[in-house]
Amino acid sequence: MEKISFLQILNYSAVIVLFLGLLSKAIKYFTMPINLRWELYPIPHEKGRPHGGSYFEDLNWWTKPREKTLIGQLKFMIPEILFIKALYHDNRKLWIFSFPFHFGLYLYIGGFILLLIGSVLTSYINLSSDLFIIKIVQSLAIIFFGIGFILGIFGSIGLLIRRSTSEELEGFTSPKDFFNLIFILLIMASGLISLILYDKGLIAARVYINGLITFNPIVSPNPMFIIHIVLLSLFLIYFPFTHMTHMFAKYLMWDKIKWEDEPNLKGSAIEARVDKALGYVQDWSAPHIHTGTKWSETATKGVEENEKK
Repeated sequence: MEKISFLQILNYSAVIVLFLGLLSKAIKYFTMPINLRWELYPIPHEKGRPHGGSYFEDLNWWTKPREKTLIGQLKFMIPEILFIKALYHDNRKLWIFSFPFHFGLYLYIGGFILLLIGSVLTSYINLSSDLFIIKIVQSLAIIFFGIGFILGIFGSIGLLIRRSTSEELEGFTSPKDFFNLIFILLIMASGLISLILYDKGLIAARVYINGLITFNPIVSPNPMFIIHIVLLSLFLIYFPFTHMTHMFAKYLMWDKIKWEDEPNLKGSAIEARVDKALGYVQDWSAPHIHTGTKWSETATKGVEENEKK
């Protein structure tokens, strides 16, 4: 019982650290200085411009209401998130392993959500585990976990081999990339072993989650499941402090940087943010940058030199 109590405390601590870590990153992202606009068109949220251009090309655009479409954004984002479409076109050899790796993670998360739903239905709504809906949820969780583990293991091993042998990836690979892949590989492998050898129906896993969400003591399901839960908890603690949070930051990359096309009008919030950014002092140097000068001075330097000429 003592070991299980410690395991539960580790689980709760992991969730708290994960939440606080992601919250701190979100605050950091949303309070950063205004980004430099990419000016890449067409932008998915603009209507009626499938071949390029933007509303800035319209006559007297500032007098007209802007039309945006969420569907346009989703048509781009969903295939990219689920199938890593850009990598498929740009680097097919890497995509062969990256796609199953990421899709396996999605299925793993989906399986956990299904288990959580089943646990809530049986623990708090008091539905019988023999009900058809509970059996459907449980069966889907088994499918999601089983396929997710296999894809995750295949993708992890493939990416480890690819990063170890590819010269083109040598400059983009660091020791922590190998560490992250091995960490995830161990999580997936321990989960698959537990599923195949000890808990084919995920009954013990659901009972464990029932205990977590009801704050009741839990009897150990099996040693491999404990290893899996310990590894997963440690990973959740580690995750917010790594570059792997790009899975959440991707949305900001698209919506707030690549697709940001709000007009910078007189007296607007954007104008205030631009003015603030222009007041920052540069602490680095280059042929066109002098340490200690403000961005406003750098931005107007070329204009002033041309006027003198």
